[in-house]
Amino acid sequence: MSRPTRILIALIAGLAMGVLLSGWAPDFAARVTMVADPTGTIWLNALRMTIVPLVVALLVTGIAATAEAARASRLATRSLIVFVALLWVSSALGALVTLGLLDLFPLHGGAATALRSAFAGAAPVDEVPPFSQFIVAMVPTNPLAAAANDAFLPLIVFTVIFGFAVTRLPAHPRQLLTDVFKAIADVMLVMINWVLALAPIGVFALAYVVGAKAGTAAFGALVHYVLVVAGAGFAVSLLAIPVAKFGGRVKLPDYFRASTPAMAVAISTQSSLASLPAMLRGTAKLDVHVATSGVTLPLAVAIFRYTGPAMNLAVALYVAHVFGMHLTATQVAIGIAAAAVTTLGAVSLPGTISFVSSIAPIALAMGVPIEPLALLVAVETFPDIMRTLGNVVMDIAATTAIARHSGAAEPAGDETDALLSGEG
Repeated sequence: MSRPTRILIALIAGLAMGVLLSGWAPDFAARVTMVADPTGTIWLNALRMTIVPLVVALLVTGIAATAEAARASRLATRSLIVFVALLWVSSALGALVTLGLLDLFPLHGGAATALRSAFAGAAPVDEVPPFSQFIVAMVPTNPLAAAANDAFLPLIVFTVIFGFAVTRLPAHPRQLLTDVFKAIADVMLVMINWVLALAPIGVFALAYVVGAKAGTAAFGALVHYVLVVAGAGFAVSLLAIPVAKFGGRVKLPDYFRASTPAMAVAISTQSSLASLPAMLRGTAKLDVHVATSGVTLPLAVAIFRYTGPAMNLAVALYVAHVFGMHLTATQVAIGIAAAAVTTLGAVSLPGTISFVSSIAPIALAMGVPIEPLALLVAVETFPDIMRTLGNVVMDIAATTAIARHSGAAEPAGDETDALLSGEG
């Protein structure tokens, strides 16, 4: 049984037991809650302790990898510019779509109240300062203090500047520092795997508390969450159509036929990497030369997770919605920037591993509680399908656009087949 399946079963079992015990034996359910609550909190804290070093390490190595790719060729540089622009578009569009969906289909007041009571220890992290103070606070006087206080926006600003400064060093010290941060990220991922090995226990405990306090409303709230987040991912994924049609000058029927095999692999595996061979064959059918797709698509799989900013921000906005937070324009702008920037350092691993590390910095930067993330990770399997599907369709669309504007578009089916079979 896969880890996501075990976590999902623990979620359902915890919710069900919490609902049943609270209805049949309230006093006993309260005593069990006194044990389950600290158990879930300990597991959540174990997950949280890896976030700051992991995010910093991944941002530094992500910037280094991006800079290295940009040095490789003009095609790689052009691809990176397109990818970064699309990440910002994804983030901004994701915010608009998510806020629109929550306005049109808000979580029922009773369910929201019940969930808030279940996470009674969670609260908005900080008041967002006026815009002038916000601009000043973006540059930390002490990055270590910013890390210690979970002040993620100034920490991200410092880390991004630090990462670009590393790229200006001579080759030997640059590689040395990059290797150090890569090793830190690898260690954090090992620790996260250890913590996630205990996820069924932690999620069961948290789900039990939610079920006992929120009742059956918790089930409806989780379904509502999945639909909103997946809906945001679907909406931003539709942008691949105009990118392919107008950017790549591809006929839409041809685009859909070429993309269908890669989409099928994406849905079945939830892995962009596993979809890469099908994407290469798909772009060949769209007359993209292998010299272009052979650079652009592997680069996209490595650093371009198009749906990441939109769907990560959607999760943070949903948590804010549950807690009844009325986000200011400044907070939304902070979320858009944090989502777009941190995606460059996202982990190319299953959603259960990257979920908290990708979304917590966004939520903390906006002043949104992160405690619910430990429960929401249990249903990440469903939005993760939409994440991968959106990434794949945009990877193909962006590749066609880059190819057309690079002057490298010509029939290449035989060359691509030879490359995939190891003959070329």
